[in-house]
Amino acid sequence: MDDRTVDKIFSGSLETLPPVSSKVCRIFTSSTFTDMLMERNTLMAEVYPRLKEFCREKHGLEFQVVDMRWGVRDEATDDHMTTELCMREIDNCQRLSMGPNFVFFGGQKYGYRPIPTVILGSELLMLREALITMGVDTTLIDTWYKRDSNAVPFVYILQPISSILVNFNNKRVPKLQAQDQATWWDTLAKMQKLLRKAAQACYNTHKMDKEAMHNYFMSVTEREVINGILSVKNTKNHTLALVRYINNINLQNLRRAANFIDIVNRQIDGEAMKLLSDLRDNRLPARIEATNYHRYTVEWIGREGLAKETHGEYLQQFCTDFYKGMTKLIDRAMRKEDSSAQGQIITEILQHLHACKNSVTVFYGREEEVQKVEDYIKGPSVNPLLLHGAGGCGKTSLLAKCAASCVEWLSTAKPILVIRFVGTSPESTALTPLLTSICHQISYNYMLPFEDIPDDLVPLTAHLKELLNCATTQMPLLIFLDSVDQVTGATDANRMSWIPTRLPPNVKIVVSCVSEESDPELSKDYTLLRRMIDNEDNFLEVTALGEDLAMDIIKKWMHTAKRDLNNYQWRVVSNAISRCSLPIFVKLVFAEICRWKSYSKPQDTYLASNVMDSIMMLFSKVEVKHGRLLVSHALAYITASKNGLSESELEDLISLDDKVLDDVYQYHMPPVRRIPPLLWTRIRNDLPNYLSDCEADGVSVLNWYHRQFNEAARKRYFTNQNQAMYFYSMIADYFLGMWGGGVPKPFKYTEIQRHRFNLKSKEGLADRKVPPQPLLYYNKEGKITRYNLRKFGELPFHLVRARRFEDLYQHVLFNYQWLHAKLSSCPLQAVLSDFEDASAHIDDRDQIRELMLVADALRLGGAILSQYPDMLAPQLIGRLLPEMEANPHVKSLLEQCDAEGIEHCGLLPSYHCSHTPGGPLKYSLEGHQFAVFGFRLTQDLRYIVSVSNKFITWDLSTSDLTREVIPGIEGIMQDLVLSPDNKYSIAHTNNSQTVLLNMLTSEFFLLENPMPGEPVIGTLLSDSCALIHGESVMTWTRCRKILYVCTEEHGDDVCAYKREDGGWVLDRVVASNDTKLLMLHLTHDQNHLIGTFMLGFQVWESETGKGWTLRLPHGIRNISTRLLKSNSCVLSKGYKYAVAGVRKNLYVWELESQSLLKVLDAHFGRIIDMVALVVGSWNSVITSSLDRTVKVWNINNIFEQVHVIDRHELQVDDISLAPHHPLAVTVTRNCVGIWNLRLGKLVSKLADSPLGAIVTHAAITSNARYIVSTESGNVLIWNIHAEAVVFKAEQKNVQQLMLLDEDTKVVTVSKSGELWCCLVTRSVPSGAAVYQLDYPIRSYRHIAVTADGLFLVIPSIDGLKDALLIHHAKTGTLVHKMPLKYPAYKDFHMVVPLPNKPTQVALIDPDKGNIVDIRTKKFVRSIPKWGGKVSRDGRYGLYAPARGGLELVELRHGTSVRTLIPRVAEGVFSVICLFTRTDEYVLYYHGGRKTIRVFRLTDGKMIANYRVQAELTAIAGSEDGRTIVLGTVDGCVSSLTIADPTRPGIRDYLADLPSRNPQSFKI
Repeated sequence: MDDRTVDKIFSGSLETLPPVSSKVCRIFTSSTFTDMLMERNTLMAEVYPRLKEFCREKHGLEFQVVDMRWGVRDEATDDHMTTELCMREIDNCQRLSMGPNFVFFGGQKYGYRPIPTVILGSELLMLREALITMGVDTTLIDTWYKRDSNAVPFVYILQPISSILVNFNNKRVPKLQAQDQATWWDTLAKMQKLLRKAAQACYNTHKMDKEAMHNYFMSVTEREVINGILSVKNTKNHTLALVRYINNINLQNLRRAANFIDIVNRQIDGEAMKLLSDLRDNRLPARIEATNYHRYTVEWIGREGLAKETHGEYLQQFCTDFYKGMTKLIDRAMRKEDSSAQGQIITEILQHLHACKNSVTVFYGREEEVQKVEDYIKGPSVNPLLLHGAGGCGKTSLLAKCAASCVEWLSTAKPILVIRFVGTSPESTALTPLLTSICHQISYNYMLPFEDIPDDLVPLTAHLKELLNCATTQMPLLIFLDSVDQVTGATDANRMSWIPTRLPPNVKIVVSCVSEESDPELSKDYTLLRRMIDNEDNFLEVTALGEDLAMDIIKKWMHTAKRDLNNYQWRVVSNAISRCSLPIFVKLVFAEICRWKSYSKPQDTYLASNVMDSIMMLFSKVEVKHGRLLVSHALAYITASKNGLSESELEDLISLDDKVLDDVYQYHMPPVRRIPPLLWTRIRNDLPNYLSDCEADGVSVLNWYHRQFNEAARKRYFTNQNQAMYFYSMIADYFLGMWGGGVPKPFKYTEIQRHRFNLKSKEGLADRKVPPQPLLYYNKEGKITRYNLRKFGELPFHLVRARRFEDLYQHVLFNYQWLHAKLSSCPLQAVLSDFEDASAHIDDRDQIRELMLVADALRLGGAILSQYPDMLAPQLIGRLLPEMEANPHVKSLLEQCDAEGIEHCGLLPSYHCSHTPGGPLKYSLEGHQFAVFGFRLTQDLRYIVSVSNKFITWDLSTSDLTREVIPGIEGIMQDLVLSPDNKYSIAHTNNSQTVLLNMLTSEFFLLENPMPGEPVIGTLLSDSCALIHGESVMTWTRCRKILYVCTEEHGDDVCAYKREDGGWVLDRVVASNDTKLLMLHLTHDQNHLIGTFMLGFQVWESETGKGWTLRLPHGIRNISTRLLKSNSCVLSKGYKYAVAGVRKNLYVWELESQSLLKVLDAHFGRIIDMVALVVGSWNSVITSSLDRTVKVWNINNIFEQVHVIDRHELQVDDISLAPHHPLAVTVTRNCVGIWNLRLGKLVSKLADSPLGAIVTHAAITSNARYIVSTESGNVLIWNIHAEAVVFKAEQKNVQQLMLLDEDTKVVTVSKSGELWCCLVTRSVPSGAAVYQLDYPIRSYRHIAVTADGLFLVIPSIDGLKDALLIHHAKTGTLVHKMPLKYPAYKDFHMVVPLPNKPTQVALIDPDKGNIVDIRTKKFVRSIPKWGGKVSRDGRYGLYAPARGGLELVELRHGTSVRTLIPRVAEGVFSVICLFTRTDEYVLYYHGGRKTIRVFRLTDGKMIANYRVQAELTAIAGSEDGRTIVLGTVDGCVSSLTIADPTRPGIRDYLADLPSRNPQSFKI
């Protein structure tokens, strides 16, 4: 495609459009009826399934074969439509197929030569005259051909066979049928002779040219070859021919020979041979590319002549050539296919431009509406224009017509046209791809880079609105979007807010959506758009056409179609149109009357009077024509599907449906038990334009074009529950892959088959040649190429509706592989909606609880899982372990996580370590980088709007982030307020700016402080105005008429003021009060006032003044965070409980008794704001905190068992592990914690002075008996068993604590002043001092012990220069002093003893590691790029710069031997890296990503990328190298098992953990 064409397509030009490339490879196979049967059956059984797989896995294409003769018993069909259908199908293949589209299988048979179905009137009269001239009787022709004057010019039509020979189709009476069939073949032979004789005579007398004459001699196969090869420009890329010659055909066995050669009157048909020879040996090789032409010669063998057994080698070669030829052409086409981002966008735009052009060609009338749109396009309006009306009223056609007219309307400019018919193409069905493709098209035209287009919906919407500003007077931008209400994937908050409502200059947007007064649910998007677009002039209702216009349109369409009607028929049409003139009805009427002939009987020319009846009538006719069972099942499958079915899927489903196959194959046995492709093609042909090709899950699927068709099909085919469940169940089996990939499906023979074919058995087995349905597809290298999105979209839907819940649990909702694959390829909401859909259809409460446990666990982990789907197993295990025993399905899922999840993430929690669903916490909402200082609920209580430095909206029912607006201000926003209609929100910042946000469009305005010299304290908002105010305790009612306030004149009493014309007037004193209120607010229902005072809360009824006092526990107080702001308190449903958030906890009181019932550990930062959500079944409280999260709490579950996760109040600063015992010691600022790592329990907290302890260090001895710690300037030794201090000595400012000499001694190093350090070595547990050293320093650095434990290496100074002091570890004796001199000396920050060289240590500076020998006092070598981490065998080190990247360094030569993480700039963040104690793995923590990556040392493969829930502050590895223990900023300690899937026995190890067997260990 040249650049000029590309430019035109991107600009939306409708001139000379190139064809659209598709996602289908569709080939038409042409051969005669009998001679290539063996080859075609072999291809059907062996080659087509392989090609389907090839196309699907390598190119993501759908492979379809149109073999119009396979599976069909007879060439002659009753309506003589086969030839025309074949030609149409060849045309379809040429139009749709990527690569090959036509394959010719040629033999020595010229084939069936039918007589024309339709003959031009003048031509037939001429032939008739010629026959009469020759004295031949024309009665036969007059009987079978009838004049149809409705065709313009008139034609003669060959009558259906059964209209004259009534038993032709009577399968029930085979004898009568055989008689009529014989009569027909005899009649046909006679008519062939007559017509050929007449044609020859006309040709001889020059009344007819050779081509017209040949029409009466030609076989169907030749006609196919002409259309498929001979008249095609490019045969090289699209066609294939395989021609077979048989030597020595045995003419003695005439019956068998007739299958391979044309026989007439027991003789070879010389005329046919001549015609074939010319076609096959001359014209075909001359046109087709030599490499695409294969020729075979075989011998006639035995009685059969040609059979699989005797010609296996030839068949093998034939299949190989066919397969290779096809794959070559497909690969070639895909290489040419522009699969770049730009190529895909061109395909998308083209589809819509073609759709627009097709609509315009049949558009007439509507001048008034078109004029209104023209006035809008040319006018000054800054809002979009909305076309609305009932379904089928013609919105799409009007929108297309207006789009096509814009170039003419704006003739002085070069408008950029963006046209999308939502739901009709791959990229226009879901919102994100739709907006992405629109952004691409705009960016191309205004020469902006595609890279700037965001992936996520929220920023993408903002980017689109930004792009609109690019439009200029010379290049105005016009966007036309049809059926915006059909968009999927938009959460309700964004349902329509993505449509820009205020347009910059030179931009116009026209959208259409459905609106029906009688159906508010259907019109909800229209209602929303009404609210968004204020201007009444921007709504244009599209109504029915009206009788006159409808009749005009039908007449114009009939004229274009070269059809007419007789007077009676026109009256029938007029009567129908007078009852209904909706365009969809007019289209149905037109399609029906096009079929009417002038000789049609009145009973065959009737019309329904409304859309539904018309559709039913159409269905009925199609059923009568093609068989009720086949049609009803085919259409029912399409209707039952969630998002439509591809043609291949539909053929596969019918091929698995034995009810249909029994009907189709009632009287004969198919070679492969599949539906003949011709049958579905014929049905689709009779439903033109009513089934549309749209996109679902990356595949082109068939679905009903209009909602009314779907409703009619449901009404007709889903008459009872069992029938509907049958179709759902069949589709479920198909997507489960039950019969895919060669699994034969059993079936029962029909009685007639058993009788006719003398079958002994009642049942058979047959492979239906349907594809397998894996969750994902891999290439030859084992890499994932694609996910099976069709399976993800359809399977859960059908299992639920078929009520096959056990299958649903086993294969979908409690199946780890399913959940992981779907999370990896679809948004979290798509996974959650499967659970919600199932819950809505299940009655068993226990099962619903299990479903909701998993769904809520996914929700709770949503923020992590949406970024890291491989964290699925750790998330589920960490959250659901306590629920494992009581819930069998959850148990099964967690066992799969242990067994299979380790393939995706090789770090699994050893015990329960994350919040479990089911307790009070419903979910935690993350997304803010700063503390959330304010949030509000929308009026409909569906969304939470929150502020920090940005606005974030979350969907309350799914926890999804639905909108994010970043105003780019410097301060942090607080005190968020929403207007009563939820159209606007307002918040002010800590530097007195105010931000006003339009919630529907995401536009915002910055308002500077309107009160000079006074800070902004708060804001209030009505629908039309904003109030920005300074000081005073106040709250007002929702109607903004009453103000509750404490004023100076009434002391601390609460008063109510009313708003009157003159201002605020005192109405009454609501309640007397003697405590100073820090804050006062009114509840959502306005029935209660809540005041905050220092020691608790005061609740009053706003009408009666009745009060309750709720006191906080001793030592806990409310403080005023700033003027009028303090901790808030909310009331639960029915005013039963009051809940307050103070510091980090939630306090729950029973209101009536005023007693405190429960304290919940809620956040790990102070709670800032709190709101009650009491509506419907919700009884919730929402809190926000300094820890940057918003949490939703369920008050109904407040007393439910909470699976408590032990944690410290403060962050974990350090962890020390006992090598051979499952104990860990943690250091937090206020205590030493002892943890049982088998059970994940905090056994005890040790602090010598509980009230003011400041703990800095702690270490546990290897026998797990003692802990040495430093606390508040003392060194303590604790007896773990007794939890008592056995030794205490003062030593202030301790910087380092280290155990020595098999943990019998402890060294503590403290700073005494800035320039001296004191080192004390004591015995453990007695605490007796062994020795003490004082040494000078320049800056503090930790000391080290050599690998053999014999020497202390102390960084010190000698005079002014750095030196190392080497002391005996046992006695403290100074061995020697080592001044430091070596090349490129720099300040070092760490001393690292080398494990394999006891006399060597490394001094680590910012650039390198410098190895020195402390015995010889010599410098050994420098190792560049080494950060000081060393493996236990001393061979390897790690280099992990703060900028990002991780390399494994070989220490002997100082070379980097493996890059574990490439150097990509990830920002400068804290990085922790270390080897496990067994040197098998490397751990790497990145502070920015909050992930721990685990690399296997043997091959450098990453086996885990684990996202921690809070910032990591401490990490330690166990002695056996199987476990790592993490301490985080929220005070949690988690133990993770390194579950390397290649490690033998790892699955058994996990299964034996106490957390997996709570019964055995009684946790």
